[in-house]
Amino acid sequence: MRSVGNGVVSSLFGTKGQIGVNRGIAEFHARRPVLITGAGDCLLALPVEGLDPQRLAEFVAICAPAVPRLVITARRAIALGLDTATPVAVTADLDVDTILALVTDAKINCAFDVQAAGSVAAAAIELVKLSQGLPAVLIADFAAGHASERNIITVEAEAVARFGDEAVRSLAIASKASVPLNSGGRADFVVFRDAMGGSPVAIIVGNPDLSKPVLVRLHSACLTGDVFGSRRCDCGDQLNLALKRLEEIGGGIVLYLAQEGRGLGLANKMRTYQMQDDGLDTVDANTTLGFDDDERDYGIAARMLKILNCNCVVLLTNNPAKIDGLAKSGIEIAGRMPLETPVNADNRRYLTAKVARAGHRLNHLVTSSAKQSDAEGDLAPLAP
Repeated sequence: MRSVGNGVVSSLFGTKGQIGVNRGIAEFHARRPVLITGAGDCLLALPVEGLDPQRLAEFVAICAPAVPRLVITARRAIALGLDTATPVAVTADLDVDTILALVTDAKINCAFDVQAAGSVAAAAIELVKLSQGLPAVLIADFAAGHASERNIITVEAEAVARFGDEAVRSLAIASKASVPLNSGGRADFVVFRDAMGGSPVAIIVGNPDLSKPVLVRLHSACLTGDVFGSRRCDCGDQLNLALKRLEEIGGGIVLYLAQEGRGLGLANKMRTYQMQDDGLDTVDANTTLGFDDDERDYGIAARMLKILNCNCVVLLTNNPAKIDGLAKSGIEIAGRMPLETPVNADNRRYLTAKVARAGHRLNHLVTSSAKQSDAEGDLAPLAP
């Protein structure tokens, strides 16, 4: 909050920390550096996303005499064979090819030294995740005065840590309208807005009785599956089946969430697809790129339901993490209904990994695989 005339506190601007994080995300979207401050450190951070030789040379020049270091997540460091639980700073011969190899290649062959990155550098990693870029940044010590001279945006490290919760609290209904569906029914589309610029949508099908447990589907947006019918996932099939179920029982809610690729964003999702094509499963592809196996947070979903006065749900899901996430955010879970969609040659490996690696409950996949193995005379257990 900021004080305005006569000492009145206004919510027009928000806190200095909120403003800094919002602007920092926008700068990272534009591939510009920001200054991250905290714990006595001032670090200039440049996202690796879109790095080219000219931008690297200019960053090195602006930081001189400080030498830039590459910060990667703990997950990425482990993928490179390092033993760490926190982000690390890598010192190496930092040409563009080497940097991109250290950030994206499943296997690399170069020498490098590492050290603990520290809390301010870790905040830079969290900021770049919020921008849905590659989870790595170049950092260098930088004087706050020099940042001011160059109009570089300053972001407080502590504000980055608080920003997710603040974004949830900022959620509000922006607009709504009734939309006819192909099935012949109608649904009310309720569009929300939050401080990050996101626009999650609640699709209210029929007339759910909010005094009783409501059938709800939390659906992460999937451009490839929902729109183009991709066969390598089950997302589009799950969405269509969920809508059918809601219409059959007379009402329910779909929350359509901007969490492409389990929270990675579309560009990173495509990067993990390439890694899967090269042999990794869906979980290892995420962690090899430097992300957690699932980056989604369901605080936004819980807040949407509360705004809609829906506090008790039966969840349409195969994923126990969604149940846990909603429950921890104050939504009562009255039950679970599975979504068993078709298994095909293109998504079987992906679905198998979700069962074996992420604990998804897909009994029809287990049965299908057992029948297939029996037909082949091989009853070996499922493997990712």
